[in-house]
Amino acid sequence: MSKTVTLRLDDEIYRELKEAAAAESRPLSNLIEVAALSRIRERQFADDAEMAEIRENEALLQRLRRGSSDAAERRGRFVD
Repeated sequence: MSKTVTLRLDDEIYRELKEAAAAESRPLSNLIEVAALSRIRERQFADDAEMAEIRENEALLQRLRRGSSDAAERRGRFVD
């Protein structure tokens, strides 16, 4: 089920987004939705090059394994 969200935009930003949506023949709401999801996914996940770099870094992998094990065993402390 879709939800309605109210978004306050500066007139210039609204105009720019509206023009971009019109140029792609789609609703403004779809342009904003796709852009927001794209940004979230871009920042949340590592791309293939980053993952390859992580997999090649044995020291980092050891720290990640140790941290995961500590978390599973509820060892450690909360850091603010």
